[in-house]
Amino acid sequence: MDYFYTQPEKIATTSLIIDGDEFTHLTHVMRKRVGDTIRIVDGLGTAHDAEIKEITKKTATAAILETYKNHNEHPVAITLAVGILKNPSRFDFLVEKVTELGAKEIIPLRTDRTIPSHAKVDRWQKLALAAMKQSGRSFLPMVRNTKSLDEFLNDTNSFDLKLIAHEKEEENAPIRIAPSSRSAGSMVILIGPEGGFSDEEVNRCVDAGYQRLYLGERRLRTETAAIVAVSKFIVP
Repeated sequence: MDYFYTQPEKIATTSLIIDGDEFTHLTHVMRKRVGDTIRIVDGLGTAHDAEIKEITKKTATAAILETYKNHNEHPVAITLAVGILKNPSRFDFLVEKVTELGAKEIIPLRTDRTIPSHAKVDRWQKLALAAMKQSGRSFLPMVRNTKSLDEFLNDTNSFDLKLIAHEKEEENAPIRIAPSSRSAGSMVILIGPEGGFSDEEVNRCVDAGYQRLYLGERRLRTETAAIVAVSKFIVP
């Protein structure tokens, strides 16, 4: 079934409205007509099967047939904080893939080794929306405004589990994924930019309660490390 998105405030008990870009996609791209059944997600974890009842110039109205809570969503809420990459297309790829895997929030970071660049938050949010629908999710990850690492560390006290990806396997320092980790209600994973985090940054994160997460012997690109880290907690 084809997936479409509409804001929660446009969903009533028995009906919903589709407008804006999603209306254009519904009528001009997917060529949906009155009587077609579609799946609507609200970006907050709920999906609705609905039958299109009316199409006007700017809106479509559909009757809700069935509702699904936490549709295709994992119980662990993962926030991914990642150093901005020099190549914008690689960060585009990262946003798309971690959304497909199940990340709930994405935060671009400024770190010691990030190269200053314009953060395309609006573009990344649109990519997350498209990836949510393509993968059949019902929760729309929020792509936040860029933060410095120190700003981010000051805002992460509420997570059940805090991890920082680290390429060095030091004795008693890095952790591998334990089954109990998957039962955490919320977690945050820090991924460095090209060149990784500096030693000083890693130490600051550890002092802030982060555990080192070892992803293997190979040197991974940032976007690969993000995909591997998220999948360890989402994929059975």
